[in-house]
Amino acid sequence: MIGAWSPPADAVQGSPQVACFREGRLAGCQSFATVGLSRTPLRHPASDRHFHLELLACENTSRATGYGHFPDVLEFVTGQLLASGQAVLRGDVVALPAPLPGGTMSSLYAGRPVYFDDDFFSVTIENGSDVVIVWLIPITEQETVFVREKGWRAFEDALALQDPDLLDPARPQLDL
Repeated sequence: MIGAWSPPADAVQGSPQVACFREGRLAGCQSFATVGLSRTPLRHPASDRHFHLELLACENTSRATGYGHFPDVLEFVTGQLLASGQAVLRGDVVALPAPLPGGTMSSLYAGRPVYFDDDFFSVTIENGSDVVIVWLIPITEQETVFVREKGWRAFEDALALQDPDLLDPARPQLDL
């Protein structure tokens, strides 16, 4: 971990910190993760149970300066989740208020962190709660429509078949 940000003063109660990680398992990658979101149980609309989550966003470390937009993106998403009390799980799509700077990515796809070891998909913390790690992957409007119309399994099949660089938030759109 090379740094962390506390939530803004006007953040929703229970807002987590956002931390930045570099020089880890994925060479040339910087990752951002929430730290503390899992303290607040969230419910998913398709389930009657509650979930403990931490969010992850990753990108290539090609930028010359700064940390980029992911700290703000994670703060936005956690604010939405905490305000609604709803969890975001694999296959869900979160609309952004505007496309990511310099590209066409207008939503985030909730996936499993498949670029990491399988043990990273969830973790049991000291109080015995299972915490799901949700990787937020930037996607285009057309990809968002595809997920909503064809389902998350079809989208993940397209990802596996086309193998795009999911660490590149300016990657070309999938051929759908």
